[in-house]
Amino acid sequence: MTSPSARLRELGITLPSVAAPAGSYVPARRVGSLVFTAGQIPFVDGAPAATGKVGTDVTPEQAADLARICALNGLAAVDALVGIDAVAGVIKVVGFVASAPGFTGQPGVLNGASDLLAQVFGEAGRHARSAVGVAELPLGVPVEVELTVELA
Repeated sequence: MTSPSARLRELGITLPSVAAPAGSYVPARRVGSLVFTAGQIPFVDGAPAATGKVGTDVTPEQAADLARICALNGLAAVDALVGIDAVAGVIKVVGFVASAPGFTGQPGVLNGASDLLAQVFGEAGRHARSAVGVAELPLGVPVEVELTVELA
């Protein structure tokens, strides 16, 4: 398979700069052959791409696009720590969706992140996943995503 960096170029995707942590944590941490990212929110150029709850303020389709941005931010954190080409595969994705009452489409929202990871890593991008509805997220964003990747 093509390297992840080459695949990103083929897809016309440039990883964003890593957002500065908003608290006492690091964007990504390596433990043995695994890298865990902090929760990534949909920052674009240093600001949230959207705010609000999915199901009222934000459509599920818009939220899926935001989840994709979160995944890209997670990949940027991994790249800054170990280099994207060191990734052998994606192990797990955990996603949080700020959900309006009655909204139950969290898995569809997280497909935005999962589909991107499959595009970049192929079969190695297929992963276990949790999609959780929550009342609020940092800065009022609709989606937050964490990645766990395995290194080659």
